Amino acid sequence: MHWNHHFGPPYCETVSTSAAFKSITESPWEGHLKGSAAYRRILAGLALAGVATFAQLYSTQAVLPLMANELHITAAEAALTISLATVGLAATVLPWSFVADRIGRVRAMAIGIAAATVLGLLVPMAPTFPLVLGLRALEGMALGGIPAIAIAYLNEEVNKVHAALAAGSYVAGTTLGGLAGRLLAGPIGELWGWRAAALAVSVLATVSAALFLLLVPKPRRFTPSSAGGFRGAMKTLAGHSSNPRLLALYVQAFLLMGGFVAVYNYLGFRLHAEPFGLPATVVSLIFLAYLSGTVSSRWGAGLSMRFGRRAVLLAGIATMTAGLGLTLWDNVAAILAGLVVFTGGFFTAHSIGAGWTGTIATSGRAQAASLYNLSYYLGSSIIGWAGGLAFQAFGWSALAWAVIALGCTTAVITAVVHRSPAREDAVVVSSVKPAGQGR
Repeated sequence: MHWNHHFGPPYCETVSTSAAFKSITESPWEGHLKGSAAYRRILAGLALAGVATFAQLYSTQAVLPLMANELHITAAEAALTISLATVGLAATVLPWSFVADRIGRVRAMAIGIAAATVLGLLVPMAPTFPLVLGLRALEGMALGGIPAIAIAYLNEEVNKVHAALAAGSYVAGTTLGGLAGRLLAGPIGELWGWRAAALAVSVLATVSAALFLLLVPKPRRFTPSSAGGFRGAMKTLAGHSSNPRLLALYVQAFLLMGGFVAVYNYLGFRLHAEPFGLPATVVSLIFLAYLSGTVSSRWGAGLSMRFGRRAVLLAGIATMTAGLGLTLWDNVAAILAGLVVFTGGFFTAHSIGAGWTGTIATSGRAQAASLYNLSYYLGSSIIGWAGGLAFQAFGWSALAWAVIALGCTTAVITAVVHRSPAREDAVVVSSVKPAGQGR
């Protein structure tokens, strides 16, 4: 039985014998319920962590055309400021998960977010492009301590009945973070250049990080565990990697996130060039489409409680590919409408996938979530950059069709591997069991 450290030792002299007996015989604490003050603080705190993380991670995305012009580099080279940051994040999500198992989820997130904000403030001061890339990679490595740990923290601290909804709310908060950074960077970059834009985003992230540290509650269910050595770590990771349901989610994360980042990396170049010729400030407004993801990630999580995760995940993928099809038209209205639909579908699928890992994995949840994030950000780094090669060589249509193909591939894998969703989804609607016990 885990005791809340706020209330002192289990046999405190001020507690009566009958009260102590009652406490001992009660069922284990099963997590914060939706509507409680702690539940709201968790979601608010993690939303702010999402702002600090994703505003920084994609801080240059809205000003990639400006950066390419100012530094005399290609679109694919400018996109390396995104790809190297996500490579750094992908490289460290697993080490961070083991650190979090030792020192605690909240403490690990606090260390990572503090280091990232310092590095983010240094990026706009870097005198050369290679140094910018180096700092961006280090910034991504520091940010690796946030996404996977946040999901593990949610699955430990929130009642299982509300875990999917809480994960959806967290993903919604991350969309707001990404949106805030991009909307701030676009106009400032247009007026004062990409360095001023990056600095402004870093200041926003610093404020958000400080508020996160003030709001997020201390964990009640976390129990420190030893790393178990290299062999123990490999055993945990091998167990997750050999689970077909988890593996399907990791493939989904790699393919969908890669396609998603490629679209947002290079759509700005398309709209900035002829026949559209839109200025950077106007192009940055395309990121308002993120608001559809803010709504759909939470909405999709709620629908999963009615229709099951598998059905909602497939619906999200279908919506994503249909929206991308609209962007094939050389019409600004159709492109923007398609981007809104595409974004909403992606974040529906992502919120389901991210939350599902913590439900399928009954042990080593931080590592299960870390493998999801590793796949997610490897996709962002590799496909997000490689999409630029297709775009530069063959144009927007080639990139869009390639991403549609990735979505169709993901849908087939999901439909085949998760053919019997009832057992996995039962955890959401059934009576709650203590953490760590069987489904």
